[in-house]
Amino acid sequence: MNRFFDIPSDLQHDWFGLIGLHLREALLPVLGGLLLALPLARLCVRLRWLYPPVLWVTTVLYAIPSLAFFVVLIDYTGQTELTVMIPLTVYSLVVLVPAIVDGVRSVPQETLAAATAMGFGPVRRYVQVQLPIAVPAIIAGLRVATVSSISLVSVGMLIGNQGALGNLLHDAQIYNRPELAWNSVITSAALAVLADALLVVVRILLTPWMPSGARGGKTKPAGVRPDPAVPALEDAAR
Repeated sequence: MNRFFDIPSDLQHDWFGLIGLHLREALLPVLGGLLLALPLARLCVRLRWLYPPVLWVTTVLYAIPSLAFFVVLIDYTGQTELTVMIPLTVYSLVVLVPAIVDGVRSVPQETLAAATAMGFGPVRRYVQVQLPIAVPAIIAGLRVATVSSISLVSVGMLIGNQGALGNLLHDAQIYNRPELAWNSVITSAALAVLADALLVVVRILLTPWMPSGARGGKTKPAGVRPDPAVPALEDAAR
């Protein structure tokens, strides 16, 4: 067991240090992708003709192998964390943009009309009404993007030990220590599961208006169906 956590000195981090590095390289791109996706999705909802080309571009970028992406970026960003995080940010867009667009488009027109009648402008309506109602779809996209990002960080081991926990795979071969490979795989999988569970908790906290059965609690009586627009409009009006 001691050898399982005995990290070679060439990695310059202990086990907890690698975990922190892995989470930083995985989660910052997802956050960056979300910040880019929110205004981009807003444009796609407002200008419907823009959505197909945006989706096409993000899909094409997602199809670029991560290693090829790294090779292109190395000339500009060197063998750094940034070289790993830029592709992961781009990859997250292919999941987050459609999730946000679909969630926002699912908002009933009568809800938008009510918000407009209450004096909400386009930006305020988007931020305080449409996005809160679209939270379940957005969180679903974040779950996929986060798990994918945690997995792909390990590929960074191919560009100068920038793969965090993935660097253990490289050292497992160099030092003939298979337990390091098991450490990398098990720890990365555990981080993905924990991050996914945390996002589920966030969704439950942010969507108290959802049926309790959909949030892991007791189901409501048949025929009782809360309107998500009501709390969203009430909160926005405060």
